[in-house]
Amino acid sequence: MPTHGSLTKAGKVRGQTPKVEGRKRVGTSASLRNKSNFRKRFILSRVPGQNKPGRRRRRRR
Repeated sequence: MPTHGSLTKAGKVRGQTPKVEGRKRVGTSASLRNKSNFRKRFILSRVPGQNKPGRRRRRRR
């Protein structure tokens, strides 16, 4: 089975690229995360919209 290029050049590009340090990620606190999840699940779901399940009209035949 032929290979695409010689194995002696494997990893050449990765070895040449300079190492870049990743930035430190700071997550939100648990209370803020819980508050936003509560708002998404309960508060925002109460807002009436076009496709609210109780307000759909039945199709006439």
